[in-house]
Amino acid sequence: MNLEKMLEEYRKGTEAVPREEKIAQTVRLSGETFFQMEQERVLSYAEFLKTQFLVLRKRWWVYQCLLLTGAGILLGNMQEGRYMRRSVGVVSVLFVVLIIPEMWKNRTHLSMEVETAAYYSLRQIYAARMMMFGAVDIFLTAAFCLGLKGQFHYTASELLVQFLFPMVVTACICFGALCSKYAMNEAVSVAFCLVWSGVWWLVTMNERIYRAALLPVWVCLFLAAAAVMTVCAYRAVKFCGQCLEVGDGAQMDGSEIG
Repeated sequence: MNLEKMLEEYRKGTEAVPREEKIAQTVRLSGETFFQMEQERVLSYAEFLKTQFLVLRKRWWVYQCLLLTGAGILLGNMQEGRYMRRSVGVVSVLFVVLIIPEMWKNRTHLSMEVETAAYYSLRQIYAARMMMFGAVDIFLTAAFCLGLKGQFHYTASELLVQFLFPMVVTACICFGALCSKYAMNEAVSVAFCLVWSGVWWLVTMNERIYRAALLPVWVCLFLAAAAVMTVCAYRAVKFCGQCLEVGDGAQMDGSEIG
């Protein structure tokens, strides 16, 4: 009993009385310490690029590689013909379509506000993704074009007209949809690309239309498409920070993009 009384008296004598100013001071100092520690651990730009590379789903590069490999095998087994050679433009459209799920990943998972609040801005995140996809896709398309030129004897003009031009136009459609004020989802973007693929296939299969445009005309069209693609990609990076989610599970109504 005496021991229990002594413990009870000890608890009463050592009871802590909370003081609001001390609690506020502790919270403030804790916050300052936390922010100071976080500032010392900020990722360098090289580490940021490495992190973005790890976050990217590599399966889309695998799919692109399989698409080009399958197209090369199919062309090798098909009978040689000018219409068969012109159908390679459909492959270039599908090649670009395979980047859409990764570029639209922010909107699909409604994570744009989280990325905007990060140390590196959403603009930098989009720029990093475009740079990585661009570097890998340039390597894949260069290897594919060299294979077409070496094995199937495609000329540089044929590669420009039949593969590179439709690919650049498809990229214009993708980036244009990405920065559109109507906030198109990936399904709509894929639909537009497939419609373009059908239009291009009809153009290449129509001998009269195909032959009506001389090589200088195709070069000018390619340069114009490349310029438009550059502008669309720039707009996608510049205005991506304005494409914020409206709320949990909400769909964007198009008013979020300037």
